[in-house]
Amino acid sequence: MNKFDYRDALKNIPHKPGIYQFWDDEKELIYIGKAKDLRNRVGSYFNKDYNVNAKTRVLVSKIRNITFTIVDTEVDAWLLENSLIKKHQPRYNVLLKDDKTYPWIIIKNENYPRIFWTRRIIRDGSKYLGPYASVSMMHNILELIKETYPLRTCNLPLTRANIEKGKFKVCLEYQLGNCKGPCQDFQTEDDYSNNIEEITDILTGKIGGVLRNLKGDMEKAVKEMNFEYAHRLKRKFELLENYQSKSTVVNSSITDVDVFSIASDEKLAFVNYLKVMNGTIIQTQTIELKKRLDESDEDLLTLAITEFRSRYESHSKEIIVPFDIDLEDAAIKFTVPKLGEKRKLLDLSEKNVRFFRKEKIDQYEKLNPEIRTERLLTQMMKDLRMNVLPRHIECFDNSNFQGKYPVSAIVVFRDGKPSKKDYRHFNVKTVEGPDDFATMEEAVQRRYRRMLDEGGELPQLIVIDGGKGQLSSAVKSLKLLGIDKKVTVIGIAKRLEELFYPGDQYPMYLDKKSETLKVIQHLRDEAHRFGITFHRKKRDKGTLVTELELIEGIGKTTAEKLLKYFKSVKKVRAATEEELMEVVNTKQAKAILAYFGQSFVA
Repeated sequence: MNKFDYRDALKNIPHKPGIYQFWDDEKELIYIGKAKDLRNRVGSYFNKDYNVNAKTRVLVSKIRNITFTIVDTEVDAWLLENSLIKKHQPRYNVLLKDDKTYPWIIIKNENYPRIFWTRRIIRDGSKYLGPYASVSMMHNILELIKETYPLRTCNLPLTRANIEKGKFKVCLEYQLGNCKGPCQDFQTEDDYSNNIEEITDILTGKIGGVLRNLKGDMEKAVKEMNFEYAHRLKRKFELLENYQSKSTVVNSSITDVDVFSIASDEKLAFVNYLKVMNGTIIQTQTIELKKRLDESDEDLLTLAITEFRSRYESHSKEIIVPFDIDLEDAAIKFTVPKLGEKRKLLDLSEKNVRFFRKEKIDQYEKLNPEIRTERLLTQMMKDLRMNVLPRHIECFDNSNFQGKYPVSAIVVFRDGKPSKKDYRHFNVKTVEGPDDFATMEEAVQRRYRRMLDEGGELPQLIVIDGGKGQLSSAVKSLKLLGIDKKVTVIGIAKRLEELFYPGDQYPMYLDKKSETLKVIQHLRDEAHRFGITFHRKKRDKGTLVTELELIEGIGKTTAEKLLKYFKSVKKVRAATEEELMEVVNTKQAKAILAYFGQSFVA
């Protein structure tokens, strides 16, 4: 395979805006990109300092030819890139995943136009409004139109000549009041056309003008004492006003703007689009983009903006975005709002894109649980500043009762989930009194000394339930074992859920909704539950043994034998002399019966 000499190719590429195309050795188009300066952008792919992403390095290794197209402006490059990507779908370009055919509302190009919805666009001069990502929203609008503006639904050829010849008769829709009978000239063409104009204004968000006209017509009808007509206008006004109140999200002075927001991770990105007219959202949609290289959010958002504006045939001069877009075009103004009504619009878009992303990820993860595991562990690795995925995590917790019955519990999570068969607990041996730090030191040392002796696999992450003191004690034991550099160890304090790192005096705080924090809290709570359960059993057993030891002639060993045989003090109390003598001698049985108020029969 011949090595590609990019230097010769660069000599022929000008410092002008345009699009570039990469081809492999089989003459297959593998990537399309845009650039403000073609030579600089193409040359950057072969710059080792810039080319740090593994996927990009693979792409570059496959390049065997470079072609380019010069355009007049960066915006032209923007548009051309989008159309070519959609046409060729190169292997290394972002995949615009959107296989739905969205519905449109059509105003049919005919005499007395019908209005209905369709998924097919036919270039016959008809007007198409949409598309509508929400089918329910579209049907609600059509129901409002039907209730407010009686229009024909038949497909009769209502030419002036046919109507004048009396070829048609009114149908049931006319009798029901759903149509005004243009087929028999009961409704004039001008009146019908006025209705179509008002409907078009409503569908394009210009409902304010329609309401003003209706209010004027109402007042005129009242003055002319035409109260029946005034009442019909009032009914129409109320319906439209109610629709407007539900549709308006910001000040109606915000006219004709596009709003975009993005949420992304390593593999996927989601972009939400809102089309706003007169403070009303008239179109909205979220799309998914599958990354192929290490595309930035700016690159992805730029691609999505082009796609949406083309799809919805938007010519808005203002575009609201979450961050600055490096695109110079006198016809477009990019706005990054910080406060006010435009900020509310951006917040709404971001809320939508986050919800859509969560829904999609939840769907993927239900079908492929391993995807969730990998995503969760990758997020934990980033949040906790680790170099490896925390597939194996262990958490330590101590319990004692007034300095007595000290125990340590260890719980184990594998791939983010509890592995209960690996849970362990220790009876503390070397610590006297309530010394939580020393108890932690002993538990950690015993746990990993045994693991090293048996050749076990160390965890990637150790979580200590406690603050700096407990963490320091754990680290002390890890250093003695020589493994403090081989694992990540953190402490979690209960009060504010702070995370502590060895040697760092300042705690780290994770977002309360963070999945990483939730896993750590689950570990801590599980360790506490497991430790408390074991501790209570030991404490209860200890308390019961102490009660039996109060009986004259019954020592610790005998008390334990009795409990082992009878299982509880209650059963010892209820035992007969014959049953007691299965465990103890006659003298001891007599003492037990006397203690519990029973007589002994020799």
